[in-house]
Amino acid sequence: MAKVVDRSPLRWWEALYLPAILSGLGRTFRQMFRGNITLQYPEERPEIQDDYRGAPGLVRDDEGREKCVSCQLCEFICPPRAIVIVPGEIRQAAADERSGPDNVEKAPKEFFIDMLRCIYCGYCEEVCPEEAIFMTNVYELNGASRAELVHDKPRLYEIGGTRVDAIKKWKGK
Repeated sequence: MAKVVDRSPLRWWEALYLPAILSGLGRTFRQMFRGNITLQYPEERPEIQDDYRGAPGLVRDDEGREKCVSCQLCEFICPPRAIVIVPGEIRQAAADERSGPDNVEKAPKEFFIDMLRCIYCGYCEEVCPEEAIFMTNVYELNGASRAELVHDKPRLYEIGGTRVDAIKKWKGK
C-alpha cells in the first residue's frame, strides 16, 4: 500500500521561483571567479592514479619472451566476451638428448581484444595464472573504424610492454 505524504503549499515567494533562480545565479558567479579548472587536453595531461584501469595489454618477460600460455581463462571470464584467443605452440630445441624430442610450449597464435566491447573490469588480469595480461594506464584509444579498435597480439604487446618479475617461467635447472 502506498504512503501518501502531505506537502505544505508553496508560499507566494516560493511560487515565483525567484529564490531558486537567484541561488543558481549566485553559484554561477562564484564559479566564474574561482579560476580555471578545465584542462587544455592535448597540451595538459591529467594525473593518472596508481589504481587506474586503462586498456588491457599483454606483457613480455625481461628476456622478451611471451608470458601468455593461451590457457584461455581470460577469454572465459570476460563478461562481454571481448577477448578471443586462438591457441598455438612454440617448439623449442631440447636441452640435451636425454630429454627426448623437442619441447612444446603453448602460446597464443592469435590474441584479440575488442576495445569497443571491453568494460575495463580487470577480471582478465586477476584470473591470469602467468601474469601475462595487465590493465595499463593507457586511456587514449581512438580509431577511424571499428576494426582499428580490435587490438591484435602485436598491438597488445606494444601497449603492455615488458614487465620484470621475480618468477621466471623458463628458469634453467
